[in-house]
Amino acid sequence: MTATRSSASKSSAIDPKQKTNVEIERPLPSAAGGKPFASDAIADTLRALDIPYIALNPGASYRGLHDSLVNHLGNEKPQMLVCLHEETAVALAHGWAKVTGKPMLVAVHSNVGLMHAVMAIYNCWCDRLPAIILGATGPVDATKRRPWIEWIHTSRDQGALVRNFTKWDDQPSSAGAAREAILRGAWLSQTAPMGPVYINFDAGLQEQPLAEPLPPIDVTRFMPDVSLGVSADAINKAAAMIKAAKHPVIVFGRSGRSMEAWDNRIVLAEALNANVLTDIKSPSVFPTLHPLHPFPPSSHALSKEAIAELRQADLILSFDPIDIAGWFKVAFGDEQPKAKVVHVSADHRVHNGWSMDYQALPTVDCLLPGEPDDVIPDLLKALDIKPSARKMQNDTRRPVSIKSGGAEIGMDELSTALREAVGDRPATLTSLSLSWNSATWSFDHPLDHLGANGGGGLGAGPGNSVGAALALKGTGRLPIAVCGDGDFLMGNTAVWTAVHYQIPMLFVIANNRSFFNDEMHQERMAQVRERPVENRWIGMRMVEPEVDFAAMGRSQGATGFGPVSKREDMVKTFAQAIEVVEAGGVAIVDVRMKAQK
Repeated sequence: MTATRSSASKSSAIDPKQKTNVEIERPLPSAAGGKPFASDAIADTLRALDIPYIALNPGASYRGLHDSLVNHLGNEKPQMLVCLHEETAVALAHGWAKVTGKPMLVAVHSNVGLMHAVMAIYNCWCDRLPAIILGATGPVDATKRRPWIEWIHTSRDQGALVRNFTKWDDQPSSAGAAREAILRGAWLSQTAPMGPVYINFDAGLQEQPLAEPLPPIDVTRFMPDVSLGVSADAINKAAAMIKAAKHPVIVFGRSGRSMEAWDNRIVLAEALNANVLTDIKSPSVFPTLHPLHPFPPSSHALSKEAIAELRQADLILSFDPIDIAGWFKVAFGDEQPKAKVVHVSADHRVHNGWSMDYQALPTVDCLLPGEPDDVIPDLLKALDIKPSARKMQNDTRRPVSIKSGGAEIGMDELSTALREAVGDRPATLTSLSLSWNSATWSFDHPLDHLGANGGGGLGAGPGNSVGAALALKGTGRLPIAVCGDGDFLMGNTAVWTAVHYQIPMLFVIANNRSFFNDEMHQERMAQVRERPVENRWIGMRMVEPEVDFAAMGRSQGATGFGPVSKREDMVKTFAQAIEVVEAGGVAIVDVRMKAQK
């Protein structure tokens, strides 16, 4: 049996090394032969990781490292991506990883910058994606701290702020230890299940002169592949259960973006003649118009058809969905599924007692403790299924087109108009509003949809989308972020970074002028407590004045369109915005959605 490998070794639908760099801010050259500093050794190690970018919001706590990145490395490999908020910097790295499966470097300023970044780190953690986050603290040696400012920017255990939702953290105390910490962090971040790591550098250490540079090392020797240890016996047990099944159903969840893995999933489903269920929280994992994908990806609740499919199954093959126990709860209530359950996941390796992002404990008859993209080839081999060309073509079904009466715009009408404007262009949905209807848009490629933001934190969509658009630059794909108005307002300064570094993309703001999801919660409370539902809007609406999102985009250098308030104007406006993006720009379309009652 082929041993499973670390996620760091997997192929991706995007190779970041083959992409054209964005324009680099070029520093003046430094004089040769200057003395080395500890931060130079840190910078040299970062370059050895071969990660092209470091997203950051500047801060004095890492001024030594900042100088080394500019004047020692020349702001190249890694190149700085200036962000206007630390949360955005981490969100960029998260979006980059969604596309590439690889980490981006991030730098945040001291304890206060880390506090800003916390929500984005949690989102990345819940998405099981890698990021290497570098922080800093005021001098650990109290006698070297500047009055006031370096005292309030020093904390004894800074990593404790994020320790419950990172894979690992460290605060090295020498240049050699810093190099080892970076290598260890990069390795751990990329081993499955992947996740962010945090490395905190003492400001005093960064600025410490070195008697001589650190001796050279081969960093590749510190990045071994990791076997997740799925045994041949476990694979054979699962294969026997599959062979005995008469009505298997497959649930696909977390996966990589490679075409090879995409094709393997199709081959497995077709060989078993098993219907496939997916959800919108995960990235696109299976062609949604394939005959074996009979229902649109589930949104926030399973459809009646999907529930019926699960209840009829005699075997459920679960490939790391985010919440398979939740699926079972909806489909079977308090009963356990009568079907046998084969569950493929390594997620249990990172569960802890602080965060409940691991969801409820699922019913499992056979656990294959590996990543689906690694396990499926072993299952194909055990089942004597030869990887081959697809046997079936997509259905004649098409995404639903909504053209209701009246001029007002609902989410289905927005999606229909956007799809018409996009036409046959390959597009990537980098972010989606909560009310998105997955029946209105088909997924035919692993990069068609990048999934939700992990931790459900508002404000992630813009930063995630800019990081994803950077990874997609030069691929011919059109990055589209459909953001709710609340999400965009909290993270909108990511637009400046996209414009400054010439990262083309389209933002569509589904603007209902409300934190509407919470209006629904207030309506439920009012109904249960027999109170006026008419009051649900209080404390929710963004009106008087209404925010001008197009103007907000223009203020950061993007091209703003709208507000668009008539259904018949959407296709034309979207087409104009796409022209801006295809010319290398950033476009924002403010769509005024149907007023809610």
